[in-house]
Amino acid sequence: MMKIRPFQSEDATAVISLWSVCGLLAPQNDPAKDIDRKMQVNSGGFLVGEAHGRIIASCMAGYEGHRGWINYLAVSPEHRRRGVGRQMMAAAEAYLKTSGCPKINLQVRASNTEVMAFYAALGFVVDDVVSMGKRLVVD
Repeated sequence: MMKIRPFQSEDATAVISLWSVCGLLAPQNDPAKDIDRKMQVNSGGFLVGEAHGRIIASCMAGYEGHRGWINYLAVSPEHRRRGVGRQMMAAAEAYLKTSGCPKINLQVRASNTEVMAFYAALGFVVDDVVSMGKRLVVD
């Protein structure tokens, strides 16, 4: 049985380990800084899934007044295909709805077809847009 709750600072090591196992870490992103930044903005949208005292899932949900965003959705490999990702997304969507969010955006690496299929099964569609970025801070 998984309990979904807000992230707490003592979860940081376990969450970063989860992200590593799930292949979510990128050289240009310092996960500890990403956590610190999230805790400064909409920290209530940073959720973890816990089972038997262990972090098995995470999700960062945020709303900036126009669109909601999902980042760092992760489910430990041994807990996949059991509805954990769906539960985390349902909790994130509930958080965003209570914030007045009208639409969720997320980004998936083009090579990650399994995750794209997961989101499609949840009702997400590919928008006809080009994602662009500009790094303001080099860690």
